[in-house]
Amino acid sequence: MEKKIGLYICADCEIGKALDIDQLVKVATKMKAPVVKTHPSLCQKEGVDFIKNDMAAEGVNAVVIAACSPRVNYDIFDLGIPLVERVNLREGVVWTHPPNNEDTQMMAEDYIRMGILKMQKMEAPEPYKVEDLSKNVLVVGGGLAGITAANEAAKAGYDVYLVEKSDSLGGWMAKLYKQTPTKPPYTDLEEPFIKDLIKEIQQNPKIKIYTSSLVERVVGGPGMYDVTVKTNGKIESFRAGAIVMAAGTVPYDATKITHLGFGSYPNVITNIMMEEMASKGQIVRPSDGKPARSVAFILCAGQRDENHLPYCSATCCMESLKQAKYVRNQDPDSKVYIIYRDMRTPGHYEYFYKSIQNDPGVFLTKGDVKGITEDENKNLIVEAENTLIGEKILLNVDLAILAIGTVPVTALGEEELPPGVKPGDEFIPYVMIETDTLNLDYRQGGELPSLAYGYPDSNFICFPYETRRTGVYAAGPVRSPMDIPSTIEDATGVALKAIQCIELTSRGEAVHPRAGDISFADFFMQKCTQCKRCTEECPFGAINEDEKANPIYNPTRCRRCAICLGACPERIISFKNYSVDIIGTMVKNIEVPEEEEKPRAIVFACENDAYPALDMAGISRLQYTPFVRVVPLRCAGSMNLVWVADALSKGVDGILILGCQYGEDYQCHFATGSHLAKIRLSKVAETLDRLKLESGRAQMEQISISEYYKVPEVLDSFIEKLKEFGPNPYKGF
Repeated sequence: MEKKIGLYICADCEIGKALDIDQLVKVATKMKAPVVKTHPSLCQKEGVDFIKNDMAAEGVNAVVIAACSPRVNYDIFDLGIPLVERVNLREGVVWTHPPNNEDTQMMAEDYIRMGILKMQKMEAPEPYKVEDLSKNVLVVGGGLAGITAANEAAKAGYDVYLVEKSDSLGGWMAKLYKQTPTKPPYTDLEEPFIKDLIKEIQQNPKIKIYTSSLVERVVGGPGMYDVTVKTNGKIESFRAGAIVMAAGTVPYDATKITHLGFGSYPNVITNIMMEEMASKGQIVRPSDGKPARSVAFILCAGQRDENHLPYCSATCCMESLKQAKYVRNQDPDSKVYIIYRDMRTPGHYEYFYKSIQNDPGVFLTKGDVKGITEDENKNLIVEAENTLIGEKILLNVDLAILAIGTVPVTALGEEELPPGVKPGDEFIPYVMIETDTLNLDYRQGGELPSLAYGYPDSNFICFPYETRRTGVYAAGPVRSPMDIPSTIEDATGVALKAIQCIELTSRGEAVHPRAGDISFADFFMQKCTQCKRCTEECPFGAINEDEKANPIYNPTRCRRCAICLGACPERIISFKNYSVDIIGTMVKNIEVPEEEEKPRAIVFACENDAYPALDMAGISRLQYTPFVRVVPLRCAGSMNLVWVADALSKGVDGILILGCQYGEDYQCHFATGSHLAKIRLSKVAETLDRLKLESGRAQMEQISISEYYKVPEVLDSFIEKLKEFGPNPYKGF
């Protein structure tokens, strides 16, 4: 279908008062836009109807709206056609620059040119539709998280396959003697409800349960996962649309905490062993079977400790308080000592904590346990210091319970670094740990990459449940330490995310963070050199390889970040509405004035953090230099180095990449994009040095949405640096 472009310029929100609209119309007309019109307020119903009338009467099927930021009013400007481009005149020009100023006008005119050129170059994307798409959900793990996710997905009308490696369901919760209170007055222990939940899913015809089973292999992507399960000596296969990873955790190895005596003294046990003992009916000393009349609970045993588990396992404080009640309920004359580092009982748990505090048989103190020894009668001597009373204390007890933490099953295998990353590198965002749990058929590894401590969580800025494997969502304690109510909420959310993924995939749309995007990558294989850059740098494993190292693209795995586009040295990867050619054409058509006092810089801004920060600066009316031109990128990692060459050959004085934060406070929506952009830019610096151009002409800055107030300083200081360098010597050639 032939494209007919219509450019519509809004005069509202101070645009008409700050800019020469007639001159913008002339620029657009010179760019050969067939329809160029203005309107006093495009976002009102009359303005939208104004555009739709042209679509009906004049055959306009590609619309460029020059008004507010593309991050606002996107629902209003949903015109029912795929070719709609937004030119940011409000936040990006008139709200951040002086009105009726020559430089402000030049900025607006450049953005008009860039918007029209982009529309001229882009094509309407078409969704990728999966053949034989499955809407079934695979749940791996039959504990509370897995059972809840399966139950919620089935309630929503989806068929579920639940795979559990043990011979029964329930996981850790099925082994509980009692559970902490969930209802007022939050002081009484409750019977575990897991048995009722197990019975409910066993009776649900939409849930097929595999116990004593393992996932042998998972091939494909969202909507088309071909799953092989080994169950009771047999092999069964089925297709699933999304996967919930709920394999849970295992207790930390307490023998590693040598100073606390586990493994050396029989009367030192773990909280796991204590739960099993209580379930059997009596709390006794393992050494002689006598009832334990004095019991010490050592909290944070090997937790929040860089030598063991650096994190809090979230449940240990409440579990220890609960088990203290076991002891007191068994023998009203018993004595319980609880030594904690910090007592963490949020929300309604505080009521239960206070009820234990009010028990005269329970002694609680903050302190550090320096060691546990044993006397000749197998009694234990617990030594604690830094206590609330400010003194070292010695406790003589029958039994000591170590509140050990938990480790996600995803942390139990062999750890590998990402491709191209070496130990000691400044930034290692994710590691791959092979655990033989999911056995995904991905060239980057068969399991879920972990962010920290073996947990396959997303980075904090992303939506919960996301992992670096599209369509695979982590739920419950395997994702992050959490208690029972949090696990239920988490698993319910994961079920909804799996369903969302299935439905978006069925429509050919991307999932988070570019949810709804129907574009996907196209590979011009005739020019492929099998360099493996795209397969190694894709954060989500969307590209496999054949035996000759040719890339094999899996569209339903793709998040549309375009990092592969930035990685490819031969520029064979493109999207119909986002390509090296499209961005390069926009860059090469920016007007570069001859005046030395008016430098030009291209700002390649990540659409996830940097571009919103620029918008926030506009909303806050922060003023910054008019000598920059902002080009939004899907991700800083999609930055292709040819755009730097395009800009410099045009005479542009500098290139600034604005990416997401990396380092400890990592925030990249596409996992590794910001870091990859930094690596690529370092190669540009080497090239510039060889060409006798200052390497500082191309640099990268990190900025988060919340740091929008830094935008003027970052941009202004970059322009000042370019002025010190002087004009680009290639200007005018």
